[in-house]
Amino acid sequence: MKKIGLVIAILLLVVGFFHYDLDRLLTLEGLKSGLVQFEVWRAEAPLLVGSAFLLLYVVVTALSLPGAVIMTLAAGTLFGLFWGTVIVSFASSIGATLAFLVSRYLLRDWVQAKFGSRLKAFNEGVEKDGAFYLFTLRLVPVFPFFLINLLMGLTALRAFTFYWVSQVGMLVGTVVYVNAGTQLGQLESLSGILSPSLLFSFVLLGVFPLVAKKLLDVIKARRVYAGFSKPKSFDRNLIVIGGGAGGLVSAYIAAAVKSKVTLIEAHKMGGDCLNYGCIPSKAIIKSAKVAHQMRQAEHYGLENVDPRFSFKKVMARVHDVISKVEPHDSVERYTDLGVDVVQGYAKIIDPWTVEIQLNDGGTQRLTARSIILATGARPFVPDLPGLDDVGYYTSDTLWGEFAKFDEPPKRLVVLGGGPIGSELAQSFARLGSNVTQVERSERIMVREDEEVSALVQQSMESDGVTILTSHNAIRCEKDGDIKRLIVEKDGVESVIEFDALLCAVGRQARLEGYGLENLGVETKRTIVTNDYLETLFPNIFAVGDVAGPYQFTHVAAHQAWFAAVNALFGTFKKFRADYRVIPWATFVDPEVARVGLSEQDAKEQGIEYEMVRYGLDDLDRAIAESSTKGFVKVLTVPGKDKILGVTIVGEHSGDLLAEFVLAMKHGLGLNKILGTIHTYPTWAESNKYAAGEWKRAHTPERALAWIEKYHTWRRG
Repeated sequence: MKKIGLVIAILLLVVGFFHYDLDRLLTLEGLKSGLVQFEVWRAEAPLLVGSAFLLLYVVVTALSLPGAVIMTLAAGTLFGLFWGTVIVSFASSIGATLAFLVSRYLLRDWVQAKFGSRLKAFNEGVEKDGAFYLFTLRLVPVFPFFLINLLMGLTALRAFTFYWVSQVGMLVGTVVYVNAGTQLGQLESLSGILSPSLLFSFVLLGVFPLVAKKLLDVIKARRVYAGFSKPKSFDRNLIVIGGGAGGLVSAYIAAAVKSKVTLIEAHKMGGDCLNYGCIPSKAIIKSAKVAHQMRQAEHYGLENVDPRFSFKKVMARVHDVISKVEPHDSVERYTDLGVDVVQGYAKIIDPWTVEIQLNDGGTQRLTARSIILATGARPFVPDLPGLDDVGYYTSDTLWGEFAKFDEPPKRLVVLGGGPIGSELAQSFARLGSNVTQVERSERIMVREDEEVSALVQQSMESDGVTILTSHNAIRCEKDGDIKRLIVEKDGVESVIEFDALLCAVGRQARLEGYGLENLGVETKRTIVTNDYLETLFPNIFAVGDVAGPYQFTHVAAHQAWFAAVNALFGTFKKFRADYRVIPWATFVDPEVARVGLSEQDAKEQGIEYEMVRYGLDDLDRAIAESSTKGFVKVLTVPGKDKILGVTIVGEHSGDLLAEFVLAMKHGLGLNKILGTIHTYPTWAESNKYAAGEWKRAHTPERALAWIEKYHTWRRG
């Protein structure tokens, strides 16, 4: 009842405020018309008028009413710079605190009870650095002050802390606005607009947010770098740790703009993608696909053939492909580009110093203004009892170990139903292994729509893969030469015997050994960065798998541009990393490629959408190549051709997706794709036909009815 009474009282005050036209006083016109009368009252009773003004300001702020800015200008006009600043500073802080307390009393318990789990990270941040967050918002208001008052009331921030931080944080802005008010009050004619003092006040209003932001950066830097001694000069402009996609692109950009950059890599240049991931997996996928096509030759009017091959030669080809791509990422190439490449293990000693344990046994120390961490990720190995006893492979180790085999493993178990596990399970099944894939979720490739997962599973099972979904791996056992994996579903255990076990249950960021823990750089499965890819230290950046949120080579390269530019030119301009349009593909057969929202995503996020679908069994080129499995599915804004997301399943889907990525990146709708000439007969026509499906679904039937009548009339 007390809360209801308070709400009623607030509503009555607000209604009364507008009913008696008090809001007119809080406009420029109202200020101008009442200025003479205010001056008279102030001359007669300055203390009373000052007190009444302060009280009115408190009420306006406490009730979150419009007009605080006008009242601040008015304070400068009526009371001058000093007393105007004093009155507004205390009135605004008191009023804000009252609004803060009302919000806390009425709403905090309900909000925390209902949304506490979602607000956990926010609450932890406020508890840790709430005063600084508030100070930042007060100094450079990202949100209107009344919103800050109400939202902070929902947190655990102490009321006294809220008051004094508001008092200090708003002081500089108050001075700027009150000063502008003093100049406006002296304006007697239009020519006065050009007076230096008034122009200076307007300039202050414009540059204040920029100055305040710089001031905050200085304050933050002093807090973060306290205890560290910054070098007076630096050996390098930039040091990059890690020679994968993110590191290579960062170093390349730095060298291209003539900065002095060192790239440090402890193992192989090119990172995981070249040596263990993208390149070798695609090479073996191609060999496996050729073997599959030979067995299915009757689909092309030929006789089926059981392929005869040497597995060692297949693996030798994989390594040959790696060696042919290797020069693109080699030490020699990057040295020629102007990058100082050092091979060794890097450890950050302080925010500007890196110590390198060189591969040849020496030690080197370098300083740099900025550092970029691009240390990548490694396969995650589950804590499975008996796993070390039976032995296992990962995507990092199988290429070297399998190359020693005369034939593929007869019985291969693949743990994991994600992209890596699915690609390799299908490939080795096509090369002759008896493959069992174990996935604890209810379906493989859970990030994709259910129909996509079902189509891929059907295709893999037709290749001979046994897929066990909703199965948990419990333990491994070894009895002589016999190896077993024990799995469980619905409380029932079963046994899978195998010759080789491949762990493909995900990848984890490489965080240890680089000195991050000693510096206090925050990590949560990945290195925590802001929108500019800065870590806790504004001069230390992170990109690629170690930074997240996506573990894709092309995203690492994309992030590298932002990190390198911000590291080298951030003093003048910083760029936020752009994740609005991120494509990806899984190279199973049929391929799966996606950009933007899937139907599953849209439903989970409560986003309204329309969906059109074009089946590849209708595409002339697909029919000609006997590859009709798959579809193009496009999600759009209801009633519009704006693309929200695209999923393509089928041959060359990763390549076909590029047109939609371009369209989404540059705001082009399906009408533009429909109006673009596509070569016939090509796979790319499927994109146009999908756009045509959308057009048919939005045919203007009423207009067509009138057009039909027009043609009838024309025929007489």
